Amino acid sequence: MIIRQLGIDLGTANTLVFVPQKGVVINEPSIVAITIDDNKVLAIGTEAREMLGRTPEVIKIYKPLKDGVIADYRITEVMLKYFIDKSLTPWRLFKPDVLISVPAGITSTEQRAVVEAAREAGAKEAYVAREPILAALGAGVPINSPAGNMIVNIGGGTTEIAVISLGGIVSWASVRVAGNKMDEAIVEYIKKKYNLAIGERTAELIKMKIGTAVPVKQKAELEIRGLDLSEGLPKNIVLNSNEIAEAIQGPLQEILKAIKRVLADTPPELASDIMERGMLVTGGGALLRNIDALISKITGVASYIADEPLFCVAKGTGVILDNLAQYKRSITTYR
Repeated sequence: MIIRQLGIDLGTANTLVFVPQKGVVINEPSIVAITIDDNKVLAIGTEAREMLGRTPEVIKIYKPLKDGVIADYRITEVMLKYFIDKSLTPWRLFKPDVLISVPAGITSTEQRAVVEAAREAGAKEAYVAREPILAALGAGVPINSPAGNMIVNIGGGTTEIAVISLGGIVSWASVRVAGNKMDEAIVEYIKKKYNLAIGERTAELIKMKIGTAVPVKQKAELEIRGLDLSEGLPKNIVLNSNEIAEAIQGPLQEILKAIKRVLADTPPELASDIMERGMLVTGGGALLRNIDALISKITGVASYIADEPLFCVAKGTGVILDNLAQYKRSITTYR
């Protein structure tokens, strides 16, 4: 199969690559390991994540995207080239056209940087599309209809909230609070309560295993190991899910404020549609237990988790690539 098009969900935490007619072919962390002395790339993606917290001084771990946008252009280009090359067959004859997701609040300069990085990484032509549009399409929402649809896309670096109608974004908010901030909050909570230091990988594991957005009656428990800060020795503790709910309330409240702000800015006719249809929650953050229940409780609007929420943005790139003429107003490129 000759691959002429790729869709890339370029996320702060993970990058997903979608190939039309094949689906998601890559889902790896947006991480690069580089040697300091000779500036050589040692590992990218999953292999680089395995090095987190374990590297000597001569190796540095980079996360080239911060809050959904490029923080290090050169390393982003290297990472994109790796993912593009890995997605294509060894005997490729053509450079692919690449569609990349970007946050709703991205500036034109930041968009141009994404397009240029993709071209330098091996794309024939590069386009960008805003994440809420892609998430809606990937979840099966008919965005070109005159009805209002509200998307809450919780990623690693940003949460994108948007009301979509007639193929465009009517009201929106982009907050730089999402999964990574929740991990940081868990690290701080355990440090303060137990005087125990843990790494970000452990925090993410805790969130995935026992995390919940609201306290629950049947508490799940997880034993973890960290470094006792008073004695400097390894120590095991047992955490429960309600402690994690308490730990991540700060980031969750920021997300809820942004959702209420978008609802307040929505025209009455579209607000009525949203009350009837509910909100759709996508992104990796949608996998946090009871996040839909928390949103519904605070806003008074029903919310639903999309099917395969982690893949919605990536699948949305596939929808646009298959129908470029139909969705031409939703994409941007730079000559």
